[in-house]
Amino acid sequence: MEKEKHYRHEWKHEISYADLLTIRARMSAVAIPDPHTVDGKYLIRSLYFDNGKDKALREKVDGVNMREKFRIRYYNFDTSIIHLEKKSKVNGLGTKYSADLNAEETQRIVDGDTDWMLDSGRPLIEELYCKMRYQGMKPMTIVDYTREPFIFGPGNVRVTLDYDIRTGLSSTDFLNPDCVTISAGDAPIILEVKWDAYLPDIIRDAVQLPGCRVGAFSKYAQCRIYG
Repeated sequence: MEKEKHYRHEWKHEISYADLLTIRARMSAVAIPDPHTVDGKYLIRSLYFDNGKDKALREKVDGVNMREKFRIRYYNFDTSIIHLEKKSKVNGLGTKYSADLNAEETQRIVDGDTDWMLDSGRPLIEELYCKMRYQGMKPMTIVDYTREPFIFGPGNVRVTLDYDIRTGLSSTDFLNPDCVTISAGDAPIILEVKWDAYLPDIIRDAVQLPGCRVGAFSKYAQCRIYG
């Protein structure tokens, strides 16, 4: 099944551990945890794609107004549900396209066995095939982290706290739960707020922190600090 989402607003803040405790308490009072969590959190493993010229990385670092990135993702080391995702940014607004993969298909992509993708019947997988074939895109690095997500119905709001960001360096052994990852340098804790047409005041007030400014932190860029 292929999914397409409309453009959404997004704030990102780099915060301290004390800030995390504050936001966690506030959101627990006004929102609900994502029902897919275990004890209020889950582990995310992503495999990001780029080409030999680091196109996705450079566009992010340079703040290119229209950009996109591809990744494969699964949660809590459960390989029964895997998603190929394309995230696009235009004028500061983001959207995400998603297509389901199984473990065998995922491993074939990681191994560079891509001919089957062109006839997969899933447009996003076919698009990735074309970019791997003609733009030199390939699996680049694994990104692991822990997420605490909260949801709030009005405005379709999602607030997340992300921390313990880890990199697989040059390893792309994506489906191996024993693949070694290391701390991605001095990576901060990230507060993300996403919403559709409007952000309710109760959430706007809950995520406000003194001296905290909206930033453009990239977990992928942070995990490329070693190469």
